[in-house]
Amino acid sequence: MKNLAKFVLGHSKLVLFGFVGLVLASSILGFQAFGLLKGGGYDNPNADSTKVTALLSSEYNIDQAEVVAILDFPRSADDPLSQTVGTAFTGAIKKIKSVSSVESYYSRGHAPALKSTDGTAVYYFINLDDKAAQAKAVDDLQAEFGSGFNDAAVYFAGMAAVTSELNTIIKDDITLAEAIAVPVLIVLMLFVFGSLIAAGLPLMVGGLAIVGSFFFIWLSAQFTDTSVFGINLITGMGLGLGVDYALLMVNRFREERQTGMDVSAAVERTLMTAGRTVLFSGFTVAIVLGSMFLFPQYFLRSMGYAGLVVVVLALAASLLALPAALNLLGDRVNKFVVYKGAVKQVNDGIWADIARSVMAKPVRVVLVAVLGLGSLMALGTGVQFGQVDDRVLPANNRVVLATNVIRDRFEGREASPVEFLLKGATDSEVEAYAKKISKVSHVVQVRTNVGVFADGVQLYPYSPADPTVYKASGYTRIVAVHNVESRSTDGLDLTKSIRAVDGSAFDQVLVGGSAAVYTDSLQGIERSLPWALGWIVLATLILLFLFTGSFLLPLKAVLLNFMSLGATIGFLSWVFIGGQLKFLLGDFQTTGTIDTSSLVLIAVLTFGLSMDYELFLLSRIKEQHDAGFDTTESVALGLQKSGRIITAAALVLGVSFISFITSGVSIMKMMGLGIAFAVLLDATVVRALLVPALMRLFGKANWWAPKWAQAVYRKIGLHD
Repeated sequence: MKNLAKFVLGHSKLVLFGFVGLVLASSILGFQAFGLLKGGGYDNPNADSTKVTALLSSEYNIDQAEVVAILDFPRSADDPLSQTVGTAFTGAIKKIKSVSSVESYYSRGHAPALKSTDGTAVYYFINLDDKAAQAKAVDDLQAEFGSGFNDAAVYFAGMAAVTSELNTIIKDDITLAEAIAVPVLIVLMLFVFGSLIAAGLPLMVGGLAIVGSFFFIWLSAQFTDTSVFGINLITGMGLGLGVDYALLMVNRFREERQTGMDVSAAVERTLMTAGRTVLFSGFTVAIVLGSMFLFPQYFLRSMGYAGLVVVVLALAASLLALPAALNLLGDRVNKFVVYKGAVKQVNDGIWADIARSVMAKPVRVVLVAVLGLGSLMALGTGVQFGQVDDRVLPANNRVVLATNVIRDRFEGREASPVEFLLKGATDSEVEAYAKKISKVSHVVQVRTNVGVFADGVQLYPYSPADPTVYKASGYTRIVAVHNVESRSTDGLDLTKSIRAVDGSAFDQVLVGGSAAVYTDSLQGIERSLPWALGWIVLATLILLFLFTGSFLLPLKAVLLNFMSLGATIGFLSWVFIGGQLKFLLGDFQTTGTIDTSSLVLIAVLTFGLSMDYELFLLSRIKEQHDAGFDTTESVALGLQKSGRIITAAALVLGVSFISFITSGVSIMKMMGLGIAFAVLLDATVVRALLVPALMRLFGKANWWAPKWAQAVYRKIGLHD
């Protein structure tokens, strides 16, 4: 850090304006990233279901319909007038740009499964040839036919329709959230930083990190699928880390100036102390976020990449641009004072009093805090995991209403059947296997090249006009229509039951379709989760040991972080599975599950941010301990010097994320509420109560390590 300090102090204008110039230049390409990002990304690319989707497309020329339309007549769908309107509707749809093909109840020979149970509504399956323009195609369909076609009502459903609505709503919701959060954040930062000039520094750090990250997201989108939700993460993390790091650095600079150091010496000392903590903190957060690369879904991998990029750029801005700005500003950083208490640095006060009060009764504090966290954790013991479907949208959304028509008025889910591909299958073996599948609970009908089956018997023989629909490239296709939500616990159970049916007569059995895609996605996360947890725990323990030289403090930090995380999951289960707090959050649909990918994201983010605050606190405690104070006094003084910073940073970050609860999309509500709850819980109950109490109980053992580990720490540890 000493060499970095010399460079920054010797070339402050070049460092500051050069950094800003590079970021602005990168924005020319960075702001083009928005049109390249994608929704979705929840599927497991390595699963059997993904192979089925690829084989159906390449060998059978069958793609799952991106859009499902329902044409609802005021009379029987088989009435000649209805058939005339239905045929005209097909022709009108084909005129929409990007529509490649349309199939319907009428083109598929009036198949009974494609007609509603009341006989007045029928399915249309719409395929799009331009995957990148799906949202535009859905918008065009809604604009042209959303109000109806002739005398028939028209409803549009399917994942393309869901994604289109998600993108539109999230874009509008972010604008609203920012309109609410930004004024509140500005007021908060004025009081937290104490002066107008100082309050602008975290905006500088956050802005540089955010805008600079857009370039790397653009770069990522050139080579791989990149999730649109990465933008949300970048903006939230960029601002949050900007506040965290700027607050730590500015406070330390002011503290050193009050001791009589000149400006350049104060900046150097700030980099050597607070800068060291920021570097290690950012490195720890980046390592934790890197765990998302272990998951197969590009939604999570995109989040890992976005998080890693914004952390690195926030670090660069904090360790280059910020100290350069402090060196150029000097005491003008305190200009236009709003709150003198934030500008003046003190060594004692309310946070030291809290620490001493907690350490006077450590056992009692630990018991009460653990009981409270444990109670919250207990709320999540029965949590069920799911995946995004139309029900993350508001209940009155047009796509939800369309999907409810399918749920309520059609016997089976024709738009999302289970697809089988069998290798080495004779017709007799296919018939025997289809009969077994048709007996599985919730399977309505099984269609094959030899017949149609239900409840273990053949309904009628079948000989398709085009045999390649069921046989191609050595595979035989079977289609099983079911009556459950594909992306739900029922879809998971259905897939497991189907895969349990004996298929040993065949060389290979591949099971696909929406329910299987959902199941494989969940199982992909389940298989990756132990590796991700192992990576996080091991990396965190090693990094914290190198930072503190202690064996006990890293173990304590990891344990407390998992307790805080468990409490957050319990709280989110209570809210989003139990349907609580709607008076505060606004209405949302409950499905009995929590989206797995979003929960993984929340867990990784909150774990990383918790480590951020842990390092802020431990750095000041260790500094006092190294200066010769005993454990009690080190904790008291360390909490006094960092408590306000941690609480203020958590409050600002909490406000920036809590504004997401205004979103009409339930996963955005969950992300905003979950991260805000976790950081505020961590900054108060964990850092202000549990950490001081436990450190008081552990006493000298806090700093213990075996002799061989002490030697390692002396050689490669991060110490002065």
